[in-house]
Amino acid sequence: MTVTETGPETTAQDAARALFAELTDRTPDGIWSAPGRVNLIGEHTDYNEGFVLPFAIPHRTVAAVGLRDDARIRVVSTFSDETVEVGIDELDGLFPTLRQAQGPSEETPAVPEWAAYPLGVAWALRLAAPEGAFRGVDIAIASDVPVGAGLSSSAAIEGATATALNDLWHTGLDRTALARVGRRAENEAVGAPTGIMDQMASMLGETDAAIFLDCRSLEAQLVTVGVAEAGLAILVMDTRVKHAHSTGGYGERRASCELGAEIMGVPSLRDVSTSDLPRAEELMDDVTFRRVRHIVTENQRVLDTVRVLREQGARAIGDLLVASHASMRDDFEISVAELDTAVEAALAAGALGARMTGGGFGGAAIALIEQDAVATVSDAVTAAFTDAGFTAPHLFTVVPSAGAHRDA
Repeated sequence: MTVTETGPETTAQDAARALFAELTDRTPDGIWSAPGRVNLIGEHTDYNEGFVLPFAIPHRTVAAVGLRDDARIRVVSTFSDETVEVGIDELDGLFPTLRQAQGPSEETPAVPEWAAYPLGVAWALRLAAPEGAFRGVDIAIASDVPVGAGLSSSAAIEGATATALNDLWHTGLDRTALARVGRRAENEAVGAPTGIMDQMASMLGETDAAIFLDCRSLEAQLVTVGVAEAGLAILVMDTRVKHAHSTGGYGERRASCELGAEIMGVPSLRDVSTSDLPRAEELMDDVTFRRVRHIVTENQRVLDTVRVLREQGARAIGDLLVASHASMRDDFEISVAELDTAVEAALAAGALGARMTGGGFGGAAIALIEQDAVATVSDAVTAAFTDAGFTAPHLFTVVPSAGAHRDA
């Protein structure tokens, strides 16, 4: 997804309001927003029906939305100079990935990718709640979620749009159902084979809490992170290496996981335990086994992290974060040199733990650090990037924050 964030001098809400006024010459019926997320631990386990532990971050995508008197949807954003308009009854035929059941289409998309997210949500919401009042809408979107950084800017767009349309169309869906709507939009309208973690984190986030999510049952429990209380901070290290879930590497990893589950004779890798790994190694080629080993051990690391947070607190989870990164680097092979550099530099500068976060192939890493060491660790990471000849990283701290809601 190619988008542009709002500048520091303009909040995303201000930008969305201004864009809506420019489009319609009136004020919106409401303002809704949804956050990006950081995944504390549990990578690529979601589509394997496993466990994840994300939290919502303060950075948000804002949708200014107003009802129309017709049955058309018009979408604008700070992401593009283009305005996209379609009829509500045209949504079913809009996306090539929906029309081509045998695989991705080679047709030119009917709408630009950024617009496929909100329009895909509108399409999926109509299917999920067919009794809704589907009047036309104007939607203006702005965001301060870093894009392509593995912080789920896409789920933030989906969450803001779904929350707005759920209110204005009176569809009455709960937060979990809206997360399902967002995932369906991303999977089928955009064509990105993601799990549901990002959408659930964006919808269910709470202050100072991570979401312990069972991706099979969608049972969610809030787990206190207590980072500030422990005198710690979470530093996001955006490498500025852009990634996209709709490209091949993500899909290849998912296919390897599905193959591994088939070889083991189970519905998903959720049903494989660490004690099953010796048998898996005998049955699989090396690459498939290493993909499976990452998922199985990562599921266990999520469970261990939840237990440690509850019993000992945030200071005790550093080694689990480090082990997670090593598994993604060596077994799942989704890290890149910039991510490894960020993690290694942060650890060398005193971080308690660090790992890449998100789908991989670029994006961001996180480091758990002393609150008074933010500048020291940031300087060390920046220097390491300079020494390696990489583009300077974007560094900022985050705290667990609230999920999607109506702002005004």
